[in-house]
Amino acid sequence: MAPQVIDHKGGVWSIAVPIPDNPLGHTLVHLLETDRGPVLVDTGWDDPDSWDTLTAGITACGFAPADIHGMVITHHHPDHHGLSAAVRETSGAWIAMHTADAAMIRRAREARPGQWLDYLLVKLTAAGAPDDHLEPLRAARAARRGRKAPARRAALPDRGIEPGALLDLPGRRVRAIWTPGHTPGHVCLHLEEAHPAQQDARPATFGRLFSGDHLLPGITPHIGLYEDPDDIAPDLHDRGDPLGDYLDSLERVARLAPTEVLPAHQHAFPDAADRVRELIAHHEDRLSDLRTLLRVPRTAWQLATAMQWNRPWDQIPAASRNIAVSEAEAHLRHLVKRGHVEPVSGSDPVHYLAT
Repeated sequence: MAPQVIDHKGGVWSIAVPIPDNPLGHTLVHLLETDRGPVLVDTGWDDPDSWDTLTAGITACGFAPADIHGMVITHHHPDHHGLSAAVRETSGAWIAMHTADAAMIRRAREARPGQWLDYLLVKLTAAGAPDDHLEPLRAARAARRGRKAPARRAALPDRGIEPGALLDLPGRRVRAIWTPGHTPGHVCLHLEEAHPAQQDARPATFGRLFSGDHLLPGITPHIGLYEDPDDIAPDLHDRGDPLGDYLDSLERVARLAPTEVLPAHQHAFPDAADRVRELIAHHEDRLSDLRTLLRVPRTAWQLATAMQWNRPWDQIPAASRNIAVSEAEAHLRHLVKRGHVEPVSGSDPVHYLAT
């Protein structure tokens, strides 16, 4: 089957690289032509079929895989960074990533056997997870399963991305926009060049935005805690505020006013500012709903079970429940920082109550 490739004109293409067994379906890897050769924005999932699709897509764009000059990775998640090592082996291309996400890859690669399971057990116990959820993790730990942490095989980048700086892409003008929230080092890339379809000499919008997972046309990106296996005793109050970071980053992207957004999933779309308004409203509604739920004391786990998801809680697999709890905790942390929720003194596991 021929790869799904879209020519966005002006030396920009997208290649739909499949994600195995995932409802998202694919990652849109973007190829940007530069004076030193093509550069990829993200690379897709590390899988043989994904690799075949990526290389066929590069060929369909008029280049060879060995021609790739560099890779700019929006964030460290495996559906974006997974094939970076294979591309580097084939072409010798450099890999650029924000230092905050590069640090997460480094910690995961260096984690001792079992450290990730230890972290999950401590974190979920503190969140109030019941024994029937924790017991399979304890059994896996006792059987010495889960020895490889996430991102163990992920390539370490060899270039950093400086927020606000123009990337070293000869012949192109691409500025890095730091947009933490989905991950601590997520970046969007603003192509500061007139859109090929734009005729107005003084347009109200300008350029194109490679938005990674920060801004998607029909999906609300997951905003959970910045997971750190080195933090064996995670504390909800003293660490960062991913949701606050995300909301601030959305405002920053809206002010850019790009003519078109080129996201990593779904499809390209116009009017970034309108989508930003929708996402901010979504999170404000969710925060309001959580304050209502927290009129009675609840743990983070109890809050997650009461929240609205895309299916009933009893139909959500165990691994996805962990992600849901992380999202509940991120919203809790933001409510605590706003002064709308506080922990119940002496509760163990910690319960939270609206103020």
